[in-house]
Amino acid sequence: MSAALALGDDALVLSHRLGEWAGHAPVLEEEVALANIALDLLGQARVLLSLVGDEDELAYLREERAFRNLQLVEQPNGDFAHTIARQLYFSVYQHLLYERLAAGEGEFAGLAAKAVKEVAYHRDHAEMWVLRLGDGTEESHDRMQGGLDALWRFTGEMFQPLEGLDSPESGVDPRALESTWLAAVTDVVERATLTLPAGPRSGGWAAGAGRQGLHTEPFGRMLAEMQHLHRSHPGASW
Repeated sequence: MSAALALGDDALVLSHRLGEWAGHAPVLEEEVALANIALDLLGQARVLLSLVGDEDELAYLREERAFRNLQLVEQPNGDFAHTIARQLYFSVYQHLLYERLAAGEGEFAGLAAKAVKEVAYHRDHAEMWVLRLGDGTEESHDRMQGGLDALWRFTGEMFQPLEGLDSPESGVDPRALESTWLAAVTDVVERATLTLPAGPRSGGWAAGAGRQGLHTEPFGRMLAEMQHLHRSHPGASW
């Protein structure tokens, strides 16, 4: 499995999940913000998947077991707080990763250098909403805590080794990002008057499973929706 495929799938799947908020976000401004984040991620996915093969075929013609995205990014949106918890966990990780890649000389340096500013905004956006919801009303506090708790068990997979990232040119070991990620997330959670979840950060069956092509039940339904139009009209041009 190449790192380009894994990172491209992360961006593609999360882009689709965020796109599902179109027409359903709590306020118009937030609908625009989530759509822009989704488009940023889609742009990243196109570049990364093009390093592996034909981007359209990889996105729309692979079966579920051929995808190598993290299980975290495929989780359903839930309520708005649940989506923000997913964004916090992933965007902090992606920002740290792209900063390291941009500083190197590997094949991902160019992409990372262009995308790191986008990802910094994704992170700021998520952190702002965690603070706003956590330190808001009793209901918003409870919902934000619920989102953090529900997704915590999927976060360990982000720090599994990825072939291609540990080259001398890239010089990035995802495991080395873990302590920095944990400190950053803890700081935001505590400032939001929330509690860092105490449970394990991966189940025995789920540790690294998304990277191995093993996905959670909601992913199959999401994939069928994402691929339906392309599969229904093979070879069509628009």
